[in-house]
Amino acid sequence: MASSSNKAFKALADPTRREILSLLRRGEMTAGDLAERFDMTKPTMSHHFAVLKEADLLTSRRDGQQIWYGLNTTVVQDLMAWAMDLIRGNGEKPIQETPKEEAK
Repeated sequence: MASSSNKAFKALADPTRREILSLLRRGEMTAGDLAERFDMTKPTMSHHFAVLKEADLLTSRRDGQQIWYGLNTTVVQDLMAWAMDLIRGNGEKPIQETPKEEAK
């Protein structure tokens, strides 16, 4: 999961990409519908879509000349499970420091 999660965290580091994912929570949207919500050039939006797809956070399908994007919830769930394991410590006891020997 290391390589795929690194790509996902890189993708999530950008606020525009987080907003794209947030919009897709409601369901699939076309590339054009998504692009209308941002004040960016088409190549810039295309780059954001490519980064999200590379991280496997987006699904896409072509319908004629339209590209529809959707949220890949499986990857998002995997990331959330990892984060929850990190927070909970995955059931492991925290590492305790060994007492230092007294100076003699």
